[in-house]
Amino acid sequence: MSKVITSINNLDFTAADLTSMDKPGKIIMVRPTHFSIDYVINKHMEGNVGKADKALAMQQWEAVKSAFEDTGMEVHVIEGGEGLPDMVFCANQSLPFKNDDGDKEVIMSIMDSVHRKPEVSLIEKWYEDQEYQIHHLNYKKISRFEGMGDAIWHYGKKLLWGGYGFRTSLEAYHYISDTYKVPVIALKLEHPEFYHLDTCFCVLNETSVMIYPGAFEKKGLDLIRAFFDTIIEVPEDEAIGSFACNATCPDGSTVVIHPGAQKTNAQLKHEGFKVVEVPTGEFMKSGGSVFCMKMMAY
Repeated sequence: MSKVITSINNLDFTAADLTSMDKPGKIIMVRPTHFSIDYVINKHMEGNVGKADKALAMQQWEAVKSAFEDTGMEVHVIEGGEGLPDMVFCANQSLPFKNDDGDKEVIMSIMDSVHRKPEVSLIEKWYEDQEYQIHHLNYKKISRFEGMGDAIWHYGKKLLWGGYGFRTSLEAYHYISDTYKVPVIALKLEHPEFYHLDTCFCVLNETSVMIYPGAFEKKGLDLIRAFFDTIIEVPEDEAIGSFACNATCPDGSTVVIHPGAQKTNAQLKHEGFKVVEVPTGEFMKSGGSVFCMKMMAY
């Protein structure tokens, strides 16, 4: 199925029509040896240049890694590159998946910021070692695509949720859909605080999602509501102040999240999710939290 859906008016399939896809069993993380805040490429970085506590950041990263391991996921660590302070946010450089034959494939990103472009080749090396089939987008037709920062798989299904407007172009999803025969539901992002889809949209399991509604147009919200039975709406103060939607649920039942989102956590627990709070404050100064710090892989 190849199509990009931008409105419920051109939606002609349901969740029941989707093909199943294997769930990832591995997590990639990049050790923050070279993490710092050296420039400003998002609103969260403003006023924070030079203010990263590197020792505390390493402690927080280790705690996030342990939380992932406690869910039973296998964590693979890549060493960060010197001079690449944002490489720790390894949700952004790629989009891995399994094809219909069960083979591992990955689409490499076209990073929006010149500061981050060199990260892609270092992440690509891991995929080469793991014998993935590697794909590169057409630079002449696509200006930017930031991997799973914006492109998020539906849990266990061959459906891609694609954020666009700030760091990823809509053209990227047309190419991905046509080339890899996957339906994409494209969601335009409206709010500069939520420049990646992973800052306002967190798939929890096949039927549940957590969102900050203020990041989306009405037609985007209509599409989200068409595919999820349970939608946890995160209040603005927790979406911005606690990066609550930048949580992650690697096993479909355990939500790893930055502390402080009391209303969100109460909703998660009410829906039967286990909540594990892990501080990520040093990374939030740079615009990322739990979801940004990992890549789900095979």
